[in-house]
Amino acid sequence: METFKSVASSVITEECYNNYVEDLNFFDVDCFKTVVSKGLGFGIVLGSVFVKAPQIQKIVAAKSGEGLSFASILMELFAYTTMLAYSYAKSFPFSSYGDSLFVMIQTVMIGFLYLTYGNTGKNSQSRSYMFVLLYGVFLYVVVGGLTPVSVLASMQALNVPVVIVAKSVQIVTNFQNSSTGQLSAITQALLFFGSLARIFTSIQETGDSIIILSFVVGVVMNGMIMLQILYYWNSAMNLPAKKRD
Repeated sequence: METFKSVASSVITEECYNNYVEDLNFFDVDCFKTVVSKGLGFGIVLGSVFVKAPQIQKIVAAKSGEGLSFASILMELFAYTTMLAYSYAKSFPFSSYGDSLFVMIQTVMIGFLYLTYGNTGKNSQSRSYMFVLLYGVFLYVVVGGLTPVSVLASMQALNVPVVIVAKSVQIVTNFQNSSTGQLSAITQALLFFGSLARIFTSIQETGDSIIILSFVVGVVMNGMIMLQILYYWNSAMNLPAKKRD
């Protein structure tokens, strides 16, 4: 029982454990928010393990990165990496940033595949491996304790304009192509709703205004890409009908 209490208290705080388990007080508003936040946080982390799997599957199946912007991939990777490094350095609960780790890994995979197949399907693995190597060095520098927290905080602050530019590049690419190419609607929907939930969990667990603003911007930009996917998907569905007319 003591082991269970220790584990539960480390997740929802000892005060909330005492309220719910020992005092049977289920009407504590602050504890309710804490439990909801922790539940959402761990749910997001769990879901993030495969959040970009549909995107990866589409690229592999088509053997093409058509419709994707490598500049956007790089900027997204910067955002996820700095989020991970900053949150880890600040000792925030893993439930508040763990998804950054798994989405970061999958974004590296997407970058690798994009460079391998490009927009034409032509295989070019040498640059793919160079990309992974250079990124590994960058990751070690920012997460391995070599970068001061003050610098990480500045990098985290850059995440807001970086996310705006990264998503804007993808939005412009979609507009120019009149298509969203190999972008996955499932992945974009998960990123949108994940960012939406992260606003609440970040308010509850970190109170960090920079991180909260980053997720607010993420909701807006991911929402715009979702609208593009729906718009171009509907246009593609109506195209055969127009040709018949």
